[in-house]
Amino acid sequence: MHFLVIKKKLLAVVAVLVLLLSAITWLLSTPDSSPATTQDKGKNIRDIHMVTGEFKSKTADGKEIEAYRWDPGIIFLDKEEMVRLKVYGVNGEEHPFTIEGTSIKGMVKKGQETVVPLQFEKEGVYRLICLTHPSKENSGPMIAYIVVD
Repeated sequence: MHFLVIKKKLLAVVAVLVLLLSAITWLLSTPDSSPATTQDKGKNIRDIHMVTGEFKSKTADGKEIEAYRWDPGIIFLDKEEMVRLKVYGVNGEEHPFTIEGTSIKGMVKKGQETVVPLQFEKEGVYRLICLTHPSKENSGPMIAYIVVD
């Protein structure tokens, strides 16, 4: 009868090789991905992408109702962080907007991207408000929240 003798050193080498091969296989099989936000290397400016959206429905009596929104509805920034908010108009012809607590105003038009440079000196919650859809009575409220910590 023959016995196979396996030493601890051989087991350790085999284990390391298996781990190494597994790591290499995983790295090579992982598809390339891109981040949801980007930063300019030298400037530390972060890009945040947003779109305009619309929901439509009919009530039981056949009345059409709709609501517009910014998507995403909440974004988070660090205090004094430099950001480019890039808003693409998908639904609605145009959305004039203001950012509450600032002097920032602008317009998002369907099929166009509006770029808004942001940098907040104070912490808090700032509301991005569409002036066409500020309330339920105007197919809103179309409000996004910018949370600054």
